[in-house]
Amino acid sequence: MKIEHIAMYVNDLEAARDFFVKYLGGTSNDGYHNKNTDFRSYFISFEDGARLELMTKPEIIDAEKPLSRTGYAHIAFSVGSKKKVDELTDQLREDGYEIVSGPRTTGDGYYESCIIAIEGNQVEITV
Repeated sequence: MKIEHIAMYVNDLEAARDFFVKYLGGTSNDGYHNKNTDFRSYFISFEDGARLELMTKPEIIDAEKPLSRTGYAHIAFSVGSKKKVDELTDQLREDGYEIVSGPRTTGDGYYESCIIAIEGNQVEITV
């Protein structure tokens, strides 16, 4: 069994798509629009076959997203090396994204950094 895709509601669909394409090498489809409900989505595909569905619709509730909460904590992306973790973290910092932690080696041996990337949602960059 494998996870087919992960889905994420966002307010700014285009900005979210651009983030995953620009920084994490995703490839976007042309998008989907249900004209009856105004639901819109993009599927972002990554090199290893993983997919992320970004979605929006008019009646979304944008609740506060404290880092310590139940539910999904983050999406982690492996970039292949410590050097790439460092470089991408530096680029995200320079582009104005909040770095929550790292780059660092965690107690369980991961080399990572954590970024508040999309509308208060955390993205982890790891080896």
